Amino acid sequence: MPIQSNDMTRTTLPTLRIAAAQSTSIAGNVAANVRTHTQFIAAAHQAGVDVLVFPELSLSGYELALLRDCLVEPDDHRLNPIRDLVRTIGMTVVVGAPLLHDNKPNPSIAALTFFPDGSRSVYCKQHLHPGEERYASPGDTGSQRYGVGDSSYALAICADTSHASHAQAAAATGASLYLAGVLVSEAGYATDSSQLAHHAKQFNLGVLMANHGGPSGGYASAGKSAFWAPGGALVVAAPGTGDCLVIATCHADQWQGEWLAVQTHE
Repeated sequence: MPIQSNDMTRTTLPTLRIAAAQSTSIAGNVAANVRTHTQFIAAAHQAGVDVLVFPELSLSGYELALLRDCLVEPDDHRLNPIRDLVRTIGMTVVVGAPLLHDNKPNPSIAALTFFPDGSRSVYCKQHLHPGEERYASPGDTGSQRYGVGDSSYALAICADTSHASHAQAAAATGASLYLAGVLVSEAGYATDSSQLAHHAKQFNLGVLMANHGGPSGGYASAGKSAFWAPGGALVVAAPGTGDCLVIATCHADQWQGEWLAVQTHE
């Protein structure tokens, strides 16, 4: 959204607001998780967010043994509340879900992006965490660049970010932002957050991490969703677990951050 100025002789510069939806998923309950997603999307709209990113497998929870029971399709009617809300409010929204893709034997761990014009796209996790190969197939489509305002972004899903080559490929598309949905535990947070800060510094990317707000799949999420500015400086992080939005705002190439608690209800 534009910054208003009393000086009418100056050109108003565009402002970009991106956010991590630090949400808590109910294991295997796609319908309940869709409702939670719409509540986060409404809260993000109220906060003026342009792009909202949910954690890895946010629609199912990080429940590897339940992936086949929670499969969705990009045009799945169960996702209509998200799709319709996106079109109504004009926000780009990235959700995490398992889906069968490209005739692979196991589901892909995917990020589904819904755009305000009604279109959608699919990105599938390329680098699986050890143990995931029993339940999921890796994606084989490389990084893709998506525009938002005067900026652009590429997506990542959790273990993708542990490979510098993945972030490098994202930067090579010309994207200025690297947006990752993850499940990171307290034990892994220091290492993973350090890696993301390094990507921001090494590849001059703005890096957003959307972590789960509560436990999932037997893992105690650390929360602490965060954003690092190009160059590696931490701009904002949630203080811990719990449902919240972590928002990063760019105006005139300067980044600022804030986090907002989100109240969800059935």
